Amino acid sequence: MIKLIHPRLTPARPDLAASYLRGKVEAARFVEGTARQVIDAQAPVRSSPRPDAPLLTEALKGERATIYETTEEGWAWGQLEADGYVGWLPANALAAPGPAPTHKVAVPRAAVFPGPSIKLAPVEALPLGAQVTISRVEGPFAVMASGGYVPMRHLAAIHASAHDPIAVAEMFMHVPYIWGGKTSAGIDCSGLVQVAFTACAIFCPRDSDMQEQALGCELPAGPALSDLRRGDIVFWEGHVALARDSETLIHANAFHMAVAIEPIAEAIERIRAAGSEVTRVRRVAASP
Repeated sequence: MIKLIHPRLTPARPDLAASYLRGKVEAARFVEGTARQVIDAQAPVRSSPRPDAPLLTEALKGERATIYETTEEGWAWGQLEADGYVGWLPANALAAPGPAPTHKVAVPRAAVFPGPSIKLAPVEALPLGAQVTISRVEGPFAVMASGGYVPMRHLAAIHASAHDPIAVAEMFMHVPYIWGGKTSAGIDCSGLVQVAFTACAIFCPRDSDMQEQALGCELPAGPALSDLRRGDIVFWEGHVALARDSETLIHANAFHMAVAIEPIAEAIERIRAAGSEVTRVRRVAASP
């Protein structure tokens, strides 16, 4: 049997595994899985089927997943399509896939109204990156195929992309630090990096250790730290930040308990004092 490099990306347990892993992993049974789509604004992906289990990441409205097990208690175990993450989601946050999405949310949070008026009480709020299918446009509103009116100016075409991951990250300034979060309600360090690069149509894994291996090209850490460019990515063990320029960085961190901008030298010294050194610097060619 093969050794799995990233168990977080492999839908396999001793009792159950995806059928495509047959012959590669050991499991009591293998199943094909069922395609599902997230219908809630955001859905928690947890480490076990309990509401108090650690949050691993979040799946956003419109995101697709392959589900391999659904429990009687209302939990679904499967793998997200976008980044391959595996975990437990609330089954009632999922449904059979609908029409292909036509637009995505381009602001930190977009209100959805039950009718064409901003005076109505919103029925939900969609995070940046959520995908929706728009059936028609009524004045300043886009009408979702599933119902609901979204300000058209808060959406972008599904294949449109931002050009500056740092500008995207800055939209999350002061958002609370939440382990496993990736929305303006709460976000962690690697979630911020993933959201920023994904908005720019650059594939980005979910966790910082995966990002450290996959994003861009590696730079010599010593020289690079003295010549950081906007969009460069600085890694520590278990942490990641984005350089805004040669002097400042932006990151979601547990020191500020929020997304914050701080001087690079100050951040490096503070994290060093806590026992961690910079492990790697990487540069993504598409960054400005």
